[in-house]
Amino acid sequence: MKLLIVDDEPLARSELRYLVEGHPAVTAVFEAEGAAEADRMVDEVHPDLVFLDIKLGDGNGMALAKHWKRQPTPPAVIFATAYDQYALDAFEADALDYVLKPFDEDRIKEAIDRVSRRRGKSPVPAGASPENPRLSVASEDRTVVILKGQLSYLEAQGGNVYLHTKDGRQVVSRQTLASISEQLAPDHFLKVHRSFVVNLNQIRELQPAANHTYELTMIEGSKVPVSRSYVAELKQALGLN
Repeated sequence: MKLLIVDDEPLARSELRYLVEGHPAVTAVFEAEGAAEADRMVDEVHPDLVFLDIKLGDGNGMALAKHWKRQPTPPAVIFATAYDQYALDAFEADALDYVLKPFDEDRIKEAIDRVSRRRGKSPVPAGASPENPRLSVASEDRTVVILKGQLSYLEAQGGNVYLHTKDGRQVVSRQTLASISEQLAPDHFLKVHRSFVVNLNQIRELQPAANHTYELTMIEGSKVPVSRSYVAELKQALGLN
């Protein structure tokens, strides 16, 4: 896996390089100190993953990520920053994760593992289960473990992700919707709106709404919007096409 580290602080780049170079999935590490150089390197070396700071000397990392998002094969992006107030914007840029300085070695390793799995470069070891039935999410100063089958839907709002369970419980996490969704099986969980991911097995009804959108009613009674861009995929998943 090829990585690009984008940060205008040499010490931050050096620290992150030290943490990622020891990962067995990493084959090459590149560095850029600004937005213009990073954009050029993405075109030249086609990195699989970019660790991207938000405030750069010659530009804005958030705008850069949204620019890459429009490319046919964009790199996975993880924002690596000292600022925690941009989590909602990170979600809108389809960031895989959002890690804060100073960097935590386990969080960096977890992020690389996630990209490896997503790109099919990390085979499941012999005898290992391909799907962990449990989901672990960071919530305030603790880690909450939830059975994936107990989830009804996930909702991104105000920089947080709210995990709603079928028994009415709610867990709040500062992780991004993208980073949590990566741990959920795509044949059971589907994104139906830029702010919502639903458990397909917990849908009770699908009803039309305004402007060619739809609304889901979950088994536990909650209403979830479905935006136009996700209607076709949802209908296919529900066997309605």
